[in-house]
Amino acid sequence: MKNRGFTLIELMVTVAIVGILVAIGYPTYQNVIQGSYRKTAQSDLMAFAAAMERHHAGTFSYEGAASGDADTGSPTVFSTWSPASETESNKRYTLTIDSASAVDFVLKATPVSGSSQATDGALWYYSDGRKAWDEDNSGSISSDEYCWSC
Repeated sequence: MKNRGFTLIELMVTVAIVGILVAIGYPTYQNVIQGSYRKTAQSDLMAFAAAMERHHAGTFSYEGAASGDADTGSPTVFSTWSPASETESNKRYTLTIDSASAVDFVLKATPVSGSSQATDGALWYYSDGRKAWDEDNSGSISSDEYCWSC
């Protein structure tokens, strides 16, 4: 009678192959997740811009849309975090008004430190339609970073 089953060598080779696949797949999975949160922040910035336009329609100015009727800081016209559809405890980005005047504004989504997005770089949306992503996370926008799909 012949014994059936796996030898220890066969089992070790299988475990090694699975380990290699996981080592390759996990970073790719993390990049996909990080990209999806970035896309959510971009969507929230667009909704935030629409809220700024509604504010402008009522006041004829973008000024005073932040806390305490200020022109910069935490918004009162939209959620202060992204994903805005989730609770604040799940936030990946902090949404702020970077600047606002009577005729234009700049909105910013800053990655939350300690979250999966911490190294992703900030996103900006300008009232004239320009979009920027600090892809290299340098703290400033270079000329080739004025897009969200760079």
